[in-house]
Amino acid sequence: MENISQTEQEKMLSGALYFANDADLISARQRASKLTRLYNNTTEEQLENRQEILLELFNKIGDNLYITPPFYCDYGCYIKLGNNVYMNYNCIILDCNFVEIGDHVLLAPNVRIYTAYHPIEPELRLTGKELAAPIKIGHNVWIGGGAIICPGVEIGDNTTIGAGSVVVNNIPERVVAAGNPCRVIRTL
Repeated sequence: MENISQTEQEKMLSGALYFANDADLISARQRASKLTRLYNNTTEEQLENRQEILLELFNKIGDNLYITPPFYCDYGCYIKLGNNVYMNYNCIILDCNFVEIGDHVLLAPNVRIYTAYHPIEPELRLTGKELAAPIKIGHNVWIGGGAIICPGVEIGDNTTIGAGSVVVNNIPERVVAAGNPCRVIRTL
């Protein structure tokens, strides 16, 4: 039975069905949209300004974070980034649930990290309710260009994800994985 006392945000973060058009969630997305727009309009000489924006946008950032604009996210406040994280051009994180990225992680251009998804049953999808599942990326991970990380996935430490991969299942540590669907092709 659905707990009617839960807010839509609480439902979203717990993995339950929720309405994304809730006023509080809309306001939080507008905040993130404003901050990412400000960030994306900075120049390479404005590193201090960029840092201030990222500190306001994200839940947690480690040392030596560098994001090459443009960058986009839904909320920002559900993203935790470790030390020495680099995101190349045009990365998108749909953080309708928690996204945790470890230390020494490299994201190539056009990497997509999606916690959000929709019900597969058409009748339920027509209600406008959505779902979200957390994503965790370990330490010392390299994700190749154009890869898509799907809801609920965990990627182990010291792993490489090949360019263009669609990661729909957990990937263990110390492997090279690639393809659609992404699968282990080599153990390190």
